[in-house]
Amino acid sequence: QVQLVESGGGLVQPGGSLRLSCAASGSIFRINGMGWYRQAPGKQRELVAAITSAGSTNYADSVKARFTISKDFANKKVYLQMNSLKPEDTAVYYCNAELIRLGEGRTTRGYWGQGTQVTVSS
Repeated sequence: QVQLVESGGGLVQPGGSLRLSCAASGSIFRINGMGWYRQAPGKQRELVAAITSAGSTNYADSVKARFTISKDFANKKVYLQMNSLKPEDTAVYYCNAELIRLGEGRTTRGYWGQGTQVTVSS
C-alpha cells in the first residue's frame, strides 16, 4: 500500500504564509512526480503546482510568484511554500504522487492524500 499524508494547513490572515508538507510511505520503488491540488467549496479540483523527479515545475497562473514547490524525493516528500496568501486561496489542498510501486516494473500509478484545509481570512 501507498499512503500520502499532508500537514501544515490552518488559518492564516491575508498576506500571511503557510508551508504544506506531504510525506509518502509504503512499497515505493520510484517517485516520478508529486504535486499539490486544491478544491474550494463548489469548485472543481485544480492543479496548484507540480514537480518532476528532474526538478521541472509547473504552477497555476493564480499562484505564480507567490507559491514555491520543492521536493525531497529521497525521503519521499514534497513541500509547498505559500506566501502572500489571499482569501481566494482558501481550499482543501491535496497531495498527489505519480509513482512506481515495488514489484510493478514500470507501471506508474497516481495516489492522493486525504487533504489539508487552508483558510485565508481576517
